Amino acid sequence: MKSIKNDVNNTYIINKSKFICYLYKVDNTDEVEKYLDEIKDEYKDATHHCFAYIIDNVKRFSDDNEPGGTAGMPILNVLESNDLNHILCIVVRYFGGIKLGAGGLVRAYTKSVTEALNNTEIKELINGYRLTIEFDYDDTKKIDNLLKNCNIINKEFNDKVKYIIELSEDEYELIKDNLNIKNKESILI
Repeated sequence: MKSIKNDVNNTYIINKSKFICYLYKVDNTDEVEKYLDEIKDEYKDATHHCFAYIIDNVKRFSDDNEPGGTAGMPILNVLESNDLNHILCIVVRYFGGIKLGAGGLVRAYTKSVTEALNNTEIKELINGYRLTIEFDYDDTKKIDNLLKNCNIINKEFNDKVKYIIELSEDEYELIKDNLNIKNKESILI
């Protein structure tokens, strides 16, 4: 099972139609809805907001008023053919005034997603955890050293320091006894 290492976007233009493709690594449908809302807000004037996502055994897609089977399904096909999981792809289309036809739409959506995938790294998914940890400011150097190979997603500095991190099961086993864990969630990283 694979996913993308980093979120990415790419623009593809054909016959004056603009296809803006966004790829996101997602862990649940709440994240899917959040990204869809953000894209629809950002591109309110777009003609279409087509998408597909795969999260474990759940696969969904939308043509968003493009002719049936010309947008969402081709997007999903590219994701499946690359053996991707925990992935959301949204393609925003601005109609350029020249009709592409059903075959042209399928090719355009397929190429848009393929080009975006070429601009990011695909990685193997492994079991891991998303942790929230808290510690005193005095321990910052020690914690930063302990987490030097981990993915720190967020840092907050208030009364105490709070980090949200992602790490593999193996990394977790090595450092769990040295952390003040406030929240632990199983994820694929």
